[in-house]
Amino acid sequence: MPRLEKRAAPSRFWTWVTPVLAVVATMLAGGLLFALLGKPPAQAIEVIFWEPLFGANTSYTLPQLLVKAGPLILIAIGLSLGFRAGIWNIGAEGQYIIGAICGAAVALAFYPAAHWYIFPLMVIAGGMGGWTWAMIPAVLKNRFGTNEILVSLMLVYVAENILSWVSFGPLRNPQGYGFPGSRNLQNYPAAHNADLIPNTGLHWGVITAFLAVIAAYVLLNRHRLGYQIRVAGQAPRAARFAGVSPQRLVSFCLGTSGALAGLAGLFEVAGPSGQLTPDFNVGYGFTAIIVAFLGRLHPVGILLASFLMALTYIGGEMAQLTLNLPAAAIQAFQGMLLFFLLAFDVLSNYRIRMRRKETAK
Repeated sequence: MPRLEKRAAPSRFWTWVTPVLAVVATMLAGGLLFALLGKPPAQAIEVIFWEPLFGANTSYTLPQLLVKAGPLILIAIGLSLGFRAGIWNIGAEGQYIIGAICGAAVALAFYPAAHWYIFPLMVIAGGMGGWTWAMIPAVLKNRFGTNEILVSLMLVYVAENILSWVSFGPLRNPQGYGFPGSRNLQNYPAAHNADLIPNTGLHWGVITAFLAVIAAYVLLNRHRLGYQIRVAGQAPRAARFAGVSPQRLVSFCLGTSGALAGLAGLFEVAGPSGQLTPDFNVGYGFTAIIVAFLGRLHPVGILLASFLMALTYIGGEMAQLTLNLPAAAIQAFQGMLLFFLLAFDVLSNYRIRMRRKETAK
């Protein structure tokens, strides 16, 4: 009978093959789910993965790939640094929300002025807002030894309540006829994160995401701090003997991931979303966890995984419209990616051996 035998070292082959197997298994399991819902599985898979790239509406869908992938790249890059070091920030969704609130608050404080420095100030406020929110679990972990997973996750719900409060209260549009939500920043040129090239989806958030990929690659492969991050995740005791400060590493990894998540929120509220509403957050912070692991915590892998996940977002929306698929089915389809990735990832650290039955003497 089969049994699992631990490998002496993780298999590089299975490390890079398992994401492909996870995608294939997700397609098969997703097809079965769509069939159970009474929808044609092959057509649903085609709409999700093929139509956004090669369909009739590519003039809209291709720019949207950049729009959707940008925040996922930014957040996942930040999360991957901590995950590599064994520091688990699960609250990027809250940091994304706080970054958006801080950036939008700066813009609305200057409204309707047209100064050139408004948008740069918004960027600084968004990054600092996310950083500050992430430093709460960092300080509590360094000071009292609390679990950063629980603290960062619980802060997501606090951030969501703050978002609801500002949407109904301090930042509500005074000309919005009583409806919750801020002014639309797309109508405020000094604060609008518009496309740098019209109708391409290429805005400052996407540019920042690509720069984050390059910076993370250089950090992890060419900088002493990147070496410390990798050692802390693979051999924590060896890292301490090598002089790596766990407290500084916690502060750096959580602070960096929070700042990048806050920037993602700022670029989203100033661009594609346009305004703060109670349902502003769409789960980018949680989806980025899937992206980080699907990309094997590698900057280039995260870049590719973000575009794949963005494809499921756009294709999922098209499937909801054309095939009347429920939104919950698309969310389950996306969640299958992480499930199958974790399931197949066992093969990276274990090999399957056949155990022979002992014959009775």
